[in-house]
Amino acid sequence: MKLLGISGSLRASSYNTMLLAEAARLFAPKTYHMADLNLPLFNEDITEKPEAVLALHAEIVAADAVIIATPEYNKNLSGVLKNALDWVSMVRPAAWAGKPVAILSASSGITGGVRAQYSLRHCMTTFNPRILQAPEVMIGNAAEAFDADGRLGNERTVKLLTRQMEALRAEAARMAG
Repeated sequence: MKLLGISGSLRASSYNTMLLAEAARLFAPKTYHMADLNLPLFNEDITEKPEAVLALHAEIVAADAVIIATPEYNKNLSGVLKNALDWVSMVRPAAWAGKPVAILSASSGITGGVRAQYSLRHCMTTFNPRILQAPEVMIGNAAEAFDADGRLGNERTVKLLTRQMEALRAEAARMAG
C-alpha cells in the first residue's frame, strides 16, 4: 500500500512532521512518501501550474491513503496547508475524490489542534475525500509528547494512533476493493 504524508508545517523540527512519521510507522505501508509543500503562493493569474503543484497532485492521486497533520495557527489550519489545498484543487482530474484520508494534529497548546482539524475538515468538504471520522488524534503539549528520537512516549496516545492507522488501512483496502 502507498501512503502519502502531508505536514502543514515547514519547520524542520515540526511536531506534526514527527507525528506523521509515527503514523506511517504504525500504518506500515509498502511505500511512504512525505509531500513537499514548499509551493508558490496560490495565484489564479498563474495559468501554467507550477511543477511542484503537479507533483503534489500526482502524489495524492497515486497514494492509496493520505495522512495529513496540521498545526494550529491562530485557531486555524496553517496557511501552508491551505495554499497546497487551493493549488491542488485547480488540477484535473480531482485528486481527493474518494481518497481515504486521516487527519491528525500536534500542538504546543493543551487542545492539540482541535480547531485546526475542524477547519481542515471544513476546507476539504468540497473535494469529497473519505475522511475518517474516528478515532480523532490530537496531541496537546506536543513538546512533551515526543522523545529525543521523535517517538511518541505516551502508550495511550500510541494505541489511539494505532487504531486510527488501522482504520485508515481498512478504508484504503475497502476502496481498492
